[in-house]
Amino acid sequence: MLNIDMRKIYNFYPIDPAPAAGALPTGGDIYYECLDCSVIVNSVPHIKAACACGNLQGGGGKMEMKDPERVRAVRGKLK
Repeated sequence: MLNIDMRKIYNFYPIDPAPAAGALPTGGDIYYECLDCSVIVNSVPHIKAACACGNLQGGGGKMEMKDPERVRAVRGKLK
């Protein structure tokens, strides 16, 4: 698993209005920010990805989260 700080590659903007925790959007430009450890992970990770605290983890195009209430959906744009 790669440990890349996504903020060095992308600018992130909160999705407005903020989606409900049970209905978080997915897509190529949608990322999830863990509110516990501040790590950002793609909403559709094709390689194995996880946040530092383990709330977000996924791979193969699927994301699992332990506590969706502690996740913020953001849109990423290349710098």
